[in-house]
Amino acid sequence: MLVTRTASTRQELDVRGMTIEEAIPTVDKGIDDALLAGLPELRIIHGKGTGALRAGLTAYLSAHRAVKRLELASLHEGGAGATVIYL
Repeated sequence: MLVTRTASTRQELDVRGMTIEEAIPTVDKGIDDALLAGLPELRIIHGKGTGALRAGLTAYLSAHRAVKRLELASLHEGGAGATVIYL
């Protein structure tokens, strides 16, 4: 079976306003879609807020089997309001 990258596969996910319990399934689906499309990275927009969502996602993604590394996005890509994960 050949899987190719499609235009519908997004390179970023916006989980702003979600709780960590709501965001994790969304992020998992985004990672699965990105892997199937052969994308090397995915940007997760979580916003700055209190930092609770970022902290929860960082803890979760640090242990995720498909995530090779993660870092805060550059300033022009969202800075502390977004995390880039490398698959």
